[in-house]
Amino acid sequence: MIFTSVTYIVFLAIQLLLFVFINKRQWHNLVLLVSGYVFYGWVHPWFCLLILTSTVVDFYCGIHIERNPQHKKWYLRLSILTNLGLLGFFKYFNFFIDNVNDLFLMAGVENALPALNIFLPVGISFYTFQTLSYTIDVYKGRIPPCKDFIDFALYVSFFPQLVAGPIERAERLLPQIQRKRKLRLNKLYSGFGLVVWGMFKKMVIADNVAMYVDQIYLLQNPSLLLLTIGTIGFAIQIYADFSAYTDIARGTARILGFELIENFNNPYMAISPSDFWRRWHISFSTWIRDYLYIPLGGSRVSTQWQFFWVVVATMGISGLWHGAAWNFIAWGVYHGVILFAYHQLGLGGKWKPKAVWQWVLSWLVMICITLFGWALFRTSSLEWLVDNLINAPLYQNFNDLLISLYIGLLMAFYSLFFVVKHYLKPVAERNLYVGALLLGLCIAATVILGVEGGQSFIYFQF
Repeated sequence: MIFTSVTYIVFLAIQLLLFVFINKRQWHNLVLLVSGYVFYGWVHPWFCLLILTSTVVDFYCGIHIERNPQHKKWYLRLSILTNLGLLGFFKYFNFFIDNVNDLFLMAGVENALPALNIFLPVGISFYTFQTLSYTIDVYKGRIPPCKDFIDFALYVSFFPQLVAGPIERAERLLPQIQRKRKLRLNKLYSGFGLVVWGMFKKMVIADNVAMYVDQIYLLQNPSLLLLTIGTIGFAIQIYADFSAYTDIARGTARILGFELIENFNNPYMAISPSDFWRRWHISFSTWIRDYLYIPLGGSRVSTQWQFFWVVVATMGISGLWHGAAWNFIAWGVYHGVILFAYHQLGLGGKWKPKAVWQWVLSWLVMICITLFGWALFRTSSLEWLVDNLINAPLYQNFNDLLISLYIGLLMAFYSLFFVVKHYLKPVAERNLYVGALLLGLCIAATVILGVEGGQSFIYFQF
């Protein structure tokens, strides 16, 4: 079920009605649990078997980690093997087979290993990380295990953030599941506002920009000018697309009495790589930091080379999490190298410039670094990208200039909405009439300018 579909609007309206009429927390949790499975299995019902498997295994492991502390490592291993086993099979099996076959092909053997027709379950990377964090936190003694299966199953399958996050920690979401919730008009209003703003960003900004970005990245030999414009467009698209999903998820959750964490904090205002990762996909970057970077040694390593390999390995794995393709791995490794380089220059961590010109320069450099990373992320072929970066002319003809100018002005127009929203948000929160006016304009723009039957959310593929 897609957030921007009429089906979802009806689904959300039903959820709100049920929330109004069901007073008991336990019954409402059961309704939300069933709704989560309906939402997740709407197109492919067999997806529900996978999420149910992770739920049962992690619920069982969490309880037995507490009951049998002498064997708690075995239960942790069971949880990790089950979750990463499912993720690895469905997401990476064919990637592994393809690369092994490429090696055999170099030796003159074709199709040595057969690939399987595996359909990637949407959202499996997100709920896998969410359930893993629960088991690890129980193992570390950070949280007690959940004793109510319905509550835990709802934590895993809470439909607003099930498919593309944010990746919630049990210590934050489970207490909200375990307490009584009431419908509050201020939460209903602000939650509805987030849903509308998310719909607008997705259907008006992301999907419209995507049409031009896709055309540019499908060209065999685009000029550097077009490639640059296409990459800037993709930077706008992916931010509008992913943050839109988060806004709709947070708004839906708020309407139903829950609060999800913010996943973005003006990422394109970052002045360093560390700053960028504190602003972009926050729930994922903090997960990687707490459950991968720190366990691998983090800043506790004794040599710079050890630090280099920890950072690069962490970011390389984060790239692989995004997709089973070499361009995603290259994107992650690239960011790892940049993070290491900034730390070596003394610009890592929470470093901040002292003068205004240093802020501006740091921001410009970081924007260029981010854009090149997005080119790695967006391309379907590293060979295509490298070849065009090396051999493509600056521009091929006058039409390139006209097309670039048109798309550039269009994207500047769309970017203006982010700026206006940023500065009007405090006013809209204080003044009901201003807020209602903004909501009305967003709804009208979505109806008039929204792409009908647009693309699915980018992060659905991860």
